[in-house]
Amino acid sequence: MGVLDSAVRTGIDPRRRGTGRWSVLILLCFSLLLIAVDATVLHIAVPALTAALEPSSVQLLWIIDSYSLVVAPLLLTFGTLGDHYGRKRLVLMGYVVFGVASAAAAFAPSAPALIGARALLGVGGAMIMPATLSIIRQVFTDRRERAVALGVWSGVAAAGAAVGPLIGGLLVEHLWWGAVFLINVPILLVLLPAAVRLLPDSCSRALHPWDAFSALLSVVGILALAFGLKEMGTGESGGTVVFLAGIGLLAWFVRRQRRAAFPMLDLSLFRQRAFSIGVAAVLLTVFALVGLELMLAQYLQLVLGDSPFQAAVRLLPLMAAAVTGGLAGARLLHRFGLRATMSGGLTLTTLSLLPTLAWGTEPHTLMLALCFVGIGFGIQVTLLAASDTIMSSAPESRAGGAAAVEETAYELGAGLGVAVLGTVTTAVYAPSLAPVAGVPSGLMALARQSLAAAAHAAQEIGGDTGVALLTAARIAFVGGLHSTIVVSALLLGATAVTVTLLLPRGTVATEPDRH
Repeated sequence: MGVLDSAVRTGIDPRRRGTGRWSVLILLCFSLLLIAVDATVLHIAVPALTAALEPSSVQLLWIIDSYSLVVAPLLLTFGTLGDHYGRKRLVLMGYVVFGVASAAAAFAPSAPALIGARALLGVGGAMIMPATLSIIRQVFTDRRERAVALGVWSGVAAAGAAVGPLIGGLLVEHLWWGAVFLINVPILLVLLPAAVRLLPDSCSRALHPWDAFSALLSVVGILALAFGLKEMGTGESGGTVVFLAGIGLLAWFVRRQRRAAFPMLDLSLFRQRAFSIGVAAVLLTVFALVGLELMLAQYLQLVLGDSPFQAAVRLLPLMAAAVTGGLAGARLLHRFGLRATMSGGLTLTTLSLLPTLAWGTEPHTLMLALCFVGIGFGIQVTLLAASDTIMSSAPESRAGGAAAVEETAYELGAGLGVAVLGTVTTAVYAPSLAPVAGVPSGLMALARQSLAAAAHAAQEIGGDTGVALLTAARIAFVGGLHSTIVVSALLLGATAVTVTLLLPRGTVATEPDRH
């Protein structure tokens, strides 16, 4: 730490110090870890939270979704603001907002208050997330070192998603549901002064005007797109109108950017094939992964009978393999090249999904763990290669915008995956659940809504009839899960073919002008 303090006091750029840039990476990884854990830690806390605040079903959905619905539309705005006024300043402000929101969420007295606090957490997360990637792009100018740094960064993201449910389970069991948010505050109190000392200042483009109206168009457009997808996934008729309105606003945003003298988003980045393919790979890969993980979590708990904590533990091989993939991906990328690494990761993931198509309601503990390993490793290698492509295709002055595009692709991919793949599962599940003798028509209709609803109906009926209903519902859900896996495998396979055909052969993508 003494070397770093000296470097900061003397104004030495950490890009020219062997120790400084890696310490910056550690700080950024801790920042990302907070955000990644917060995205999943709430899942285990939902039962205790529901008992304490008694939210309605709609309020509970908003408690869970408000974070991502706020993060997605703000990433591009804050990414370009960081490019314009300084990324360090934005990270420090993000820490403060995230800390205040965490404390507010921990002591929220009602469901609406918690929804508001979760939305504020999304604002803080959106301020921090793109800056972590763009500062890595700024500090690690060597392509090979940057690949290693991105591998560590993506591994930490995977680790955060893995430990989130575990941390949530322990805190809820021994303290109370609010502790899953309050734990952020002391960590941020340590990170804030460290960030003041360690993070480098970025070049400012404040001489160029920042287009506030374009920012508004992007925020409202992406918010409408994400909200419309969410409503469409739940079968709401108004979702399509909101979704189309979002597309219209984003089309207006694109048109405005093409005509602007100083555009908020440099659309010329998308003329580079590697950048466009990298963004598409992130979007489609996360689409398949997040939607599939949601279905698998339900499979473990509602079909195999695992508790939430047991399900989180059973998912650990997937997360551990993802961390390994993130750390090993840099070496694979350097040795085999961008095209082979990305397409290889997609192919491994696809092949790891296929054995599950032969399974029913019986447990396959060892094979399931092996499949999870293949999925986690393959997905993370793919995302690392895509991230390296995106960040290397952008000049340093536009790194925040490029990082924001990547993070937005993550969030939209997650929203699409949950909405579309969840709809596919439901569309197959409901008609597959035939009437069960002795079950009233009203409870049968309830059971066809979801497997969780069927479990509730079966518990209410009880006896052999309840067991028969739950067994039939589990079989129907597995059929829906198989359909989801087929869609995911086809999507991942098609993406692998696209990468193979369109990405140029070679070890690295062309480095852009840094200025």
